[in-house]
Parts: sequence; structure tokens; C-alpha cells
Amino acid sequence: MELHARHYLLVKPNGDIQAPPTPDAPRYATLRNMTEPSPSATGRRVVALAGGIGGARFLRGLRAALRADEPDATITVIGNTGDDITLFGLRVCPDLDTVMYTLGEGIDEQQGWGRAKESFAVKDELAAYDAQPQWFGLGDRDIATHILRTQWLAEGVPLSEVTARLCDRWRPGVRLIPMSDDSVETHVVIEDDGGRRLIHFQEWWVRLHAKTPAVEITAVGADTAAPAPGVVEAILDADVVLLPPSNPIVSIGTILAVPPIRAALQSTSAPVVGVSPIIGGAPVRGMADACLTVRGIETSAAAVGALYGPELIDGWLVDLVDSETAVPGVEVRSRPLLMTDIDATADIARAALALAAEVA
Repeated sequence: MELHARHYLLVKPNGDIQAPPTPDAPRYATLRNMTEPSPSATGRRVVALAGGIGGARFLRGLRAALRADEPDATITVIGNTGDDITLFGLRVCPDLDTVMYTLGEGIDEQQGWGRAKESFAVKDELAAYDAQPQWFGLGDRDIATHILRTQWLAEGVPLSEVTARLCDRWRPGVRLIPMSDDSVETHVVIEDDGGRRLIHFQEWWVRLHAKTPAVEITAVGADTAAPAPGVVEAILDADVVLLPPSNPIVSIGTILAVPPIRAALQSTSAPVVGVSPIIGGAPVRGMADACLTVRGIETSAAAVGALYGPELIDGWLVDLVDSETAVPGVEVRSRPLLMTDIDATADIARAALALAAEVA
């Protein structure tokens, strides 16, 4: 299959595009390696763009599949930071932490977010003071992560390096990079009795459960944000790029709202394969349908595949119930997509990798 409008150009972190370097020309610096084991010169380089719960669970299956089948392969994860928010003076990065905790075996498995065996003494004390907001609860164990992140950021350490330091403890077995060291926050324009107003995405999602009518979803700061060190290079140097079943609007969509990242995905010579987060007209988890509705997009595997389209993806993996899905210019394959356990998820990852090999 032809790789569509891919131009095989080098996209620099500042967004400039230039011809590929000569063999002797140096490329820009990368973030220090966090991969376990150390990258091999011969191992396949897999890159994934990921949001929170769905992305993290897919990554766990991908890691398991590659450990079993290709132990020299490496995984680089570019994480969404649009959900980031400051609460009680602490910088919280929900999607980065969900990936880190899930792959580091510290996640609350039932919720899919937050720490396992969590307690909420600090939350209860804040409530006793009537401190606001009370709709976003930070667990005691989780707060330690946010304290350290906030301290390091205040010292001038970029978010990419902060994330590397946190991953030194959790050993996720992947290289986890935030999409940008610059501040990007997803906000929502809602319409209620008070008229139209702008609120943080977390308030719409967590407090209002995405039920208050939304007029617009926007990634504030994304258009001027620079990719974090190593992000663009990872995409351009990848052997395979995967879009896990994360929210296409506020997870994958927010990452792609950073222009140089989108340009890199368009320019990479690697096959790009997406996994549908929609099965039978409904999101597998969460409220992606509410986000799609705001953008006037149908909640279907076909519509989300078309949202990415041949400009960004070469292959689209859908569930068996959506086997009739067609996306012009994109190879579509169907198989069961429910991530019921680690083995089932690993098989989904294998199918995505197989489709990438088919369209390469």
C-alpha cells in the first residue's frame, strides 16, 4: 500500500521542515533513554501516541507481546498532557501518571486510574476546610508524585526530565515522553444557565460528567507549543507508529494539535496503524462519544477512522461487529478488540503490528 502523502522529510522540534540529513549530519538531541532493556541497534522501534486508561492498557498488552515475540524491540510512548491541571498548588498530569502507574504495576486496576491501595486522608482534611475544588480527589500516595513534579518544575526542570525522574522509580519498560514541555491544557466552552463560559476539560469531564452541553473543545497553547525533546525524532525514526484506542478528540487529538507532531506523523516513513476506541457505535470506556458529538462526528469506528484518514494512518483495526467499516485510502481489518485481560490485549497489539507489516 502506498504511504499516501508522506514526504519523508525531517521535521525539527520548532516546526521547521528540511531535507533529510546526510549520513554524517547530526540530528537534534534526544531525551535520555528510559527504556528497559537498553535499546538495541537491531530491535524494532515502536512508537505509540497515548492518552489515559485505554492507551495505558493497550500499552501493557503491547509490551507483553513484544517481550514475548521481539525482546530487542523498544517502545516510545508520547503522552497527552492536555489533561494536565494545577490543583491546590500541585501540577497533576493524569494521562502521564496513568501510563506510568499502569506499566509500573501501581495502578488501581478496578478504576484504571490512581494508585492501588490508595487512602484519602488529605482529601478529607481539605474537605473539612471546605477547600475547593472538591470534585477532583487526590489520593495520599498520588499526592507524593504531584509534590515532586511541582517542586522540580518550580526549580526549572522541564516536564520531560521530570517524567524521566518519576519513571526511574516505576520502571515502566517503555520510554515515556510528554508531548510537550510547554503548558497545553484542554478547555471546553459550555453553555448553561449562566450562558457560555470556558472551563477546564477536567471540570467538564469529572464534575459535570460531560453532560452539560459543550460548544467547543480546544487545546489551549497547543498551536504554539514545541514538542518535547525526542518526540519528533522518535516518530521519524520509528519502524511502526501505533495510535492506541485512546480518545480521538482529547487524547490523540490533543497530541496531534501540536503542529510539528502532526507534521512528523505525516512525514514518517513508518506505517501508522490505529486501533478503534469505538465498538458497535459506543466507546469501549469513558465518554468519547460526548467529545465526538461536540465536533459533529458520528460515534462509529468508520467516523473515527475517517477523522484520522489517509493523511495520518495507513491501517485501521476495528472490532468484528464493525467489520463492514470502510475508510477511503486506509486498509481496514477487523478482529475482537475488547481488552479483557493481558493476553487478549497482547493479541490485539500483535494484530496492529501485523497490519503495520502488511501496509508497510
